[in-house]
Amino acid sequence: MPYGPPPDSSRLVKGRTVAAQPALAPPTDENGLSARASQFASGVPHYWRRFWRMVSLYMPKRLYARSLLIIITPMILLQSVIAFVFMERHWQTVTQRLSQAVVRDVAAIIDMIDTFPQDDGYAEVIRIAQDRLSLKIDLLPPDPLPPPGPKPFFSILDQALSEEITRQINLPFWIDTVGDSNVVEIRIQLNDKVLRVFARRSQAYASNTHIFLLWMVGTSLVLLAIAIPFLRNQIRPILQLAAAAERFGKGQPMPQDFRPRGAEEVRRAGFAFIQMRERIERQIEQRTQMLTGVSHDLRTILTRFRLQLALSGGKVDAEAMNKDIDDMQSMLEGYLAFARHDVLEEPATLDLRACLRKMEDQARLARRTLSVSIEGDPHVFVRPNAFERLMHNLVGNALRYAGKVNVSALHEGGMLVIDVDDDGPGIPPESREDVFRPFVRLDQARNQDASGTGLGLSIARDIARSHGGDIVLDDSPLGGLRAQIRIPA
Repeated sequence: MPYGPPPDSSRLVKGRTVAAQPALAPPTDENGLSARASQFASGVPHYWRRFWRMVSLYMPKRLYARSLLIIITPMILLQSVIAFVFMERHWQTVTQRLSQAVVRDVAAIIDMIDTFPQDDGYAEVIRIAQDRLSLKIDLLPPDPLPPPGPKPFFSILDQALSEEITRQINLPFWIDTVGDSNVVEIRIQLNDKVLRVFARRSQAYASNTHIFLLWMVGTSLVLLAIAIPFLRNQIRPILQLAAAAERFGKGQPMPQDFRPRGAEEVRRAGFAFIQMRERIERQIEQRTQMLTGVSHDLRTILTRFRLQLALSGGKVDAEAMNKDIDDMQSMLEGYLAFARHDVLEEPATLDLRACLRKMEDQARLARRTLSVSIEGDPHVFVRPNAFERLMHNLVGNALRYAGKVNVSALHEGGMLVIDVDDDGPGIPPESREDVFRPFVRLDQARNQDASGTGLGLSIARDIARSHGGDIVLDDSPLGGLRAQIRIPA
């Protein structure tokens, strides 16, 4: 019974190939991919995430260790690739050329022995080989060559010498590259003798490659010795910032020597933390002052209620009571506005010209002169309600205490600068920071009425700072006070 493949399979018959019958193709999807390929493609992201999850489990958790890993890993990979390519190319090429030169000299000695037979035991050939070719040769009796020895771990030299002897001489040979670390022994079987050649290993082998390895490892150690202290100095400010934030979160004072240091990004984070801490402390102080002011002002009105009830003799002055109730309502509204002014509001585009147009209507009703000038785009990206409250407080105060007010807005250096100038009585320079504190009234400077709560400028500055800017007070060219708003545009 003949043996062979099934009738429908590919087979070779008398030098020609018989094609197999085409098998049924696997089912494919609408993109032309097989079901198995589609399943594999859909599972790649899962395995990729699983791989990185496993890597993250064994990754160091501290920033200092990860930074060292980021520096050391690419350096090791790069030097490994360079070392591999160098060893592969340099050792093989140089060793092959050196071995080729040594075998060429040995071949020349064999030609001399075969061409010029001598009676003195080839003493002249031995002298020429030693003096001119740096080879020590001996002519031995025609004994069999020694059995092959074990190959060394790195067999580049054995391979190169064997290939060159086979190519150039093509006689039975035996080589030993492991007996003496500095000498290579070669034995070649001639017709009636055995030629033994001793060559220095450096003649047939690139033996100075360790210098390259030493330089590579040495420069890597120097690089690490320089990088580790610098990296430690860069990590220290981050650790100090984390410690300061942790102490602040626990209600403890910040370290005395804490200040933003390190790279620009770390400094920015440090300054942002300091500003956040100051903002939180300022808000806590303002809330405390607000509660103190609320209790004081409401206690005053309640005392007036008691006096009116005690002196009325059963007859209540409705008009006085209504006035006190209106004052209390005005105070409560001011307190609530101050308490909720920092509630987050979605930023949107505000038309500054339309906002100031409302102020012009207010000035017209108060019979004041208000001039407005805007340079550049009047549309600003802010929290509209809060910003309108800010403008209303500043312009309203100016209209209340001055006859002429000038509002100018321009874009300068990435900032929106708004100046509110008036010709009123102004504020002394030593009191300009005090007016931003809650419940502070400067009756002599501004002649505020009794119904004021002293929260307008506090609300305005907090709104400006919540936008990343600030409000400062200065002398106005009109002779009164200038309130300047600066926020990022």
